[in-house]
Amino acid sequence: MASSSAAATAPSTRRVLTASLVGTAVEFYDFYIYATAASLVFGPLFFPSASPSMQLLSSYATMAVAFFARPLGAIVFGHFGDRIGRKSTLVASLMLMGGSTVAIAFLPTYAQAGWLAPVLLCVLRFGQGFGLGGEWGGAALLAVENAPPGWRARYGMFPQLGAPVGFIAANSLFLLLGVLLTPEQFQAWGWRIPFLGSVLLVGVGLWVRLKLTETPAFSKALEEEKPSAVPLAELFKRHLAPTLAGTFAVVACFATFYLATAFALGYGVQTLGYSRETFLGIQLGAIGFMALGIVIAGYWSDATNPRRVLMSGCVMAVAVGALIAPMMGSGSLLACWAFLSLALLTMGFVYGPLGAFLPGLFPARVRYTGASMAFNVGGIIGGGLTPMVAQALSNQGGLVPVGIYLAVAALVSFLALLPLKQQQA
Repeated sequence: MASSSAAATAPSTRRVLTASLVGTAVEFYDFYIYATAASLVFGPLFFPSASPSMQLLSSYATMAVAFFARPLGAIVFGHFGDRIGRKSTLVASLMLMGGSTVAIAFLPTYAQAGWLAPVLLCVLRFGQGFGLGGEWGGAALLAVENAPPGWRARYGMFPQLGAPVGFIAANSLFLLLGVLLTPEQFQAWGWRIPFLGSVLLVGVGLWVRLKLTETPAFSKALEEEKPSAVPLAELFKRHLAPTLAGTFAVVACFATFYLATAFALGYGVQTLGYSRETFLGIQLGAIGFMALGIVIAGYWSDATNPRRVLMSGCVMAVAVGALIAPMMGSGSLLACWAFLSLALLTMGFVYGPLGAFLPGLFPARVRYTGASMAFNVGGIIGGGLTPMVAQALSNQGGLVPVGIYLAVAALVSFLALLPLKQQQA
């Protein structure tokens, strides 16, 4: 009887973990194709003629729009996720995020529509961010609220593993297009193909998620008491301290990721002079270290606790900041790959444990709202302006101030984690 019961529940476990992974794979695919396109083509396509540096800064500024939309999405999707359930909310967030991404493929350029083009780009970027505001928190809850005792961090690492999966899919597609198309073809229409490709990932995500049932933790919370009437109000009234601490604990994660991806790509192509395909190739060769870091962090977090692993990752991020100037600044392709590998390995330690850490700060009745708000507001602080600020800093003072910027972000997260010892011990 026991063996047949285990066999019956195994497919459900696989489905839960797949659904949590696919959702964040779509998230990072969508966001990374946008970050890549912003680094490579959006400047001249969507903004008036100016210096290449100003066009790149304007392009990076559109990335920030999504970060400011994310807390609004966290409020709306968190509200329904804590009131009506995780499943339907996750389906809605995925459809909005994916639909906005696909629509970008059909946008007119500045030459075709003038200022309407960047306005529409910002509107769809806002839609991406609004959908994402409810995506990560729900995917993390889907995993950890189904985890058996002692496995929360290892289940919680599956939505985090969606990040390198989405990164690899996006980077591989851009790399393939670079090989098959001329620069003129890519600039004219090839950049639209990755945005159309989002349809496939969204379709897989919906197929998996529509087969899910509600999580045990949410069902139990409904049995014990009515859902919160206004989860956000309850969160701020009763759980403000962990919300703030969780928010700043996320800063190092986003700063590390966007420096090692969007900023590094723009720097490698425009400042170091490498071809787009060459630098995408070394980024693709480094992303496996991020997956490795996430897996190590997941097992380590269950053996100790997520807070300790996150603090260790913050210390590593300070070291990464110190190495960016001598390694990236050397201009050596091998040194650039080594730096990106180290940075993305570090990303695994400041990102991987978040799937277990942030939901663990809140009770089930406001967990969707709390985890989503902390993650997404932290995303604004840590990543919303990072590529643009890093580009401006490098224009003025080279890579040393960029490294200092990352070290400060890591210190902010480290200090935020210190008072949480009792909650996460």
